[in-house]
Formats: sequence, structure tokens, C-alpha cells
Amino acid sequence: MMSYIRKLSNPAGERNKNPILEVLKKFLDNSEPGKKLLEISSGVGLHAAFIASHFPNINIQPSENDPVVFSSIDAYRQEANVKNLQSPIAIDISRPCTEWDNDHQLNFQTSAESFDYMLNINMIHITPIECSKGLFWNAARLLKKGGLLITYGPYAVNGVISPESNVNFDASLRSRNPAWGIRDVTALEKLSTENGIELKQTFDLPANNKCLIWEKVKGLQDT
Repeated sequence: MMSYIRKLSNPAGERNKNPILEVLKKFLDNSEPGKKLLEISSGVGLHAAFIASHFPNINIQPSENDPVVFSSIDAYRQEANVKNLQSPIAIDISRPCTEWDNDHQLNFQTSAESFDYMLNINMIHITPIECSKGLFWNAARLLKKGGLLITYGPYAVNGVISPESNVNFDASLRSRNPAWGIRDVTALEKLSTENGIELKQTFDLPANNKCLIWEKVKGLQDT
């Protein structure tokens, strides 16, 4: 009997995938094979498949904390029909990577400083701060020195959320869950600095979102 995999829609992702891609083209090296990118919080799988199709020399590993969407991520992967996009794995980014259990699909205990890139789209504002802390902590251990963490979403700058639509969005998020909310770039920089990661560049993108480029400047052996 044939089984059907449901591909879930992502209207916002469809709108922002090209602006995000244009930023990625500035930083992702697609000239040689062997580069590795770990996506944290892949959602329904749209971005992983779209990016993999444009960077054939970069191995893309999608992940999600909620296995319910794995079938959707796989559906996008099958539709993309590319060799550099892997099946999704389960990751709770709030936990240390040495505790991640993926049925030996990927041994993160031996993956220290093995990734060239990490990507995180639209997660920080709809998760507790522990997820942001875990994102930078784990990036410091999984990225190579000089590796990039790329995050996308709405952000406050110097304590100010703008425009008014983002103010209203932040209020809506906090009413749904007090632990959620638009994070300030300065607060995130504090977390990054604690983990040897620096904010390299910021891009303003459509719909009042930003793409932040973070670079790991200290290796695990640096003092």
C-alpha cells in the first residue's frame, strides 16, 4: 500500500526564502565540496530544501525538536531531489549537544568543531530564552573556528522594537507565552560573546525582519 507524506505549507517562508538566499550567497562558500551546514529548527522543511538546491556542494542537515513535522521535512527533501540534503534529526537546542540522542544518525559527541555553518530561521522569538542560550553554547562547540551562525527573524535594537507592527507582534507572542518575545540584539550579543562568537554583520530584510551573521572567533582550545 502506498503511503503519502504530507508537505505542510509555509506562506511566510515562501515570501522570505529569496531575501534570505541573497544574504546566504554572500557568506556560504559553495566552491568546493565537503562543507557542512546544520539547520536548527527547520520547521516544515521549506528552507532546508530551497537552500540545498542552491548550494549543491554544502551538505545540509535539517533538524527539529518536534518529530511531528519530520514527514513534511522529508516531503520537501524528496521534492527537491538533491543529494546534499539529509533526513531530519531530532534536536532540542536548549540542551547540550553531547546529550542529543538521534539514534546514532549523527554523533554530536564526536562532532566538535566540524560544522562550517549553522542556520536558525524564525526560532528565537517563539522559544524561551534557554533556546537562545543553547543556540550560542552549542554553536561554540559545533562550529569550526571562523564558522558562521546565521539567524533570521524580528529583533529589537538597543531596547527598541520597531515598527509598530513588531511591537504588536511582540505583545501577541508574550500573551501566548510569557517566555516568548522579540529579543534584543544587544542581549544576544552578550550570549554570543560569552561563547566566543561575535556579531559580524546585520542585514535588514523585508517584513521588518533581520538576518544576523555571527562568527565563531575563538576555538575550543583558545584561552
